[in-house]
This record gives sequence, C-alpha cells and structure tokens, in this order.
Amino acid sequence: MTRIHWNPQAASQSVEAPGRAALDYHRRLPDYERSPLLEAPSLAADLRLGRLWVKDESSRLDLPSFKILGASWGVYRALDQHVGGLGDWSSFDELAARLAPHRPLTLSAATDGNHGRAVARMAKLLDLSARIFVPAGTAAARIEGIESEGATCEVVDGTYDEAVERSAQEAGDRCLVISDTSWPGYEDVPRWVIEGYSTIFWEIDDQLSERGEVTPDLVVIQIGVGALAAAAVRHFKREGSQSASMVGVEPEVSACVLASMEAGRLVTIPGPHDSIMAGLNCGTPSVVAWPLVSSGFDAYVAVADERAREGMRALAQVDVVSGETGAAGVACLLELLDDPDARARLGIDRSTTGLVLSTEGATDPVAYESIVGARP
Repeated sequence: MTRIHWNPQAASQSVEAPGRAALDYHRRLPDYERSPLLEAPSLAADLRLGRLWVKDESSRLDLPSFKILGASWGVYRALDQHVGGLGDWSSFDELAARLAPHRPLTLSAATDGNHGRAVARMAKLLDLSARIFVPAGTAAARIEGIESEGATCEVVDGTYDEAVERSAQEAGDRCLVISDTSWPGYEDVPRWVIEGYSTIFWEIDDQLSERGEVTPDLVVIQIGVGALAAAAVRHFKREGSQSASMVGVEPEVSACVLASMEAGRLVTIPGPHDSIMAGLNCGTPSVVAWPLVSSGFDAYVAVADERAREGMRALAQVDVVSGETGAAGVACLLELLDDPDARARLGIDRSTTGLVLSTEGATDPVAYESIVGARP
C-alpha cells in the first residue's frame, strides 16, 4: 500500500520567485551548458501518462549531479559576504585572484556524496581548500569522487545529520560552511543554495518554450532536506505560472518531510538512514526550506528501494543513465501507477504531461551495473 500524505493546505496563492540572477551566474561558470530535457514517450505509455519530460542531470558542469548549481551559487554568495564584496569580474581566474589576500581559506560541507563533491569542485576552481564530511556507509565511489577534487573527506560514525553537525564545527574566520540544509542561526547559505537550484527550472521553461510546449500538469520532485523541493515550489507556484500538481518523493526509511507533515511540525527521523537513494537519506528537514515545502506540494510519497531500482531500469530503457536518487521521481510514478485513488486525486490520466528530474548519474558505478545489468 502506498504511503502517502495529502496536503489539504497546498498553496493556491503564488509565491515569490528568485529571478534569473543565479542562471546568469551559472552561465559564467567554465563549461556551462543546459542539461538535456528529454521526452520519453515509451515510458509515458508504461506509466499511463500522455507525455513525460525527463530533465537529465547526469552530467552538469562535468559533474554527475545537479548539486553544483546550488553549491556554486552558495559558495559565491558566501565568499562575497565574507570578504565584503567581490566586485565585478569576468572569469573564474580573475575571481580566484581576488580571493588571494584572504587565503588560506577552506570550504566545509556535509554530504551523502554529490553536494560535497560540488563544494570541493568550487574550492578547486577558486584555489581554496575543502574539508568534506560524509556519514557512515557512504559508497567508496562517492568518497573517491570527493577526493578527486583535491578535498579531504572524513567519514563520520553516524548519520547524515551527524555529519552536518560535524561540518558545522569547522566554521570560523578561515573556514566557511557551505550546507544545503539549515538550522537556527545558519540560514543564509541554505537560502542561496535554494536560489542556485532555480537554474534548473528556468532552463526547463526556456526549453519548453523553444519547442512550443507549456508547463507540465504534474511535477514530481525529490525532497531530501528540501532545498531542491523548495526551489521547485518557488518556480511552479510563482505568480503568473500555470498551475501544476506537485508531488514530493522520499525513501521509506528517511521520509522526514512526510513525517513532519503528519505531525504538523518539524520532526527528526532517527537513523539508520540506509536507503540506496543516498542523496535522500536525511533525518531532518531544512528549517529554511520547510515553509515552502510544507505548503507547496499536493502530496508526499514514500517509496521503497525496490521502486528506485525499477526506476533506474525504466530510465535506462529510454537511454537515461540515472543513479538511485536520480530515479526517485520515476520510482514515485511507478508507485502511483498502482494506486487508482491517488491518480484520481492528482488528476493523472492518459492526457497528463509529467515532469521528473533525474538528479544524478551513476555516482556508484558498481551499484548501477548490479541493478541495471549494464555499465553506465
């Protein structure tokens, strides 16, 4: 039986959108280009949808995840604040040179893999150092990815939330904490990370407009701590946008937003958080993201790991290489496929146009091959 929470208070009023400042910044990053927006007609038919769009984030700025968008904007805004203004610049070499008087300077982050690697990449681009903290059980391939950027990576004997606590201890005059989740007293950087993710959705708007298409009827978004989900709400619920049903997806073992919605307040899900959807193994929602995430989604769905495996295989059939977290959106649609009541409440039928984000590629190639039966 599908574990789902319906939100009777889903926002009907528009929210403030962040504009395109982050997109303009990302266009200045080395090797920027839009990630593909693909139509998947055969998968849409299997899911009994009219059409399905897949935003493929398997190669974003030469990294296997969308996380660089939030991390890069968060790092830039944090550095600008730290040094009292970076001024105008035309290249990342120039930006790095402006930071010379402020070195040594370190960036710190907690991660299940992708966010930490993105922070480490930014440190390398700007000639800074990086210290990244990961929870116990993090796949060796994800740790190796972080270390390949020149960062140190420490395994914390605990959950992602405990890795967040450890990274926060690094904060000081010579170390900036770049977290995609928030806690009381630490809210600016997570807000900037949310703003950074807006680039994905502006790109989608532009790609659909160029093809003469309109906003999808149904948007399915991975939640985690809620940063990406908050960015999605700000975009699809903004003033002037066409109304779309929004569904958030989490793993069964770490559905902290769903549990918080049921409780009517922020709650923490105790560990272990050991879903194969590693990027969603979060026990506590972000304080900053919560107001948007709790009001903007029509439904919150918890899915089992086997659904994620099915989602990976389904995406592979349409030539999208998607990791376990990346396939969570399709996993949610597969779960809803067998729930006629949920489909009816969301208005899903064979005329519906859906949108999912494949938020990562094969960040653990060994696991990918064992699940999909092919090398990424």
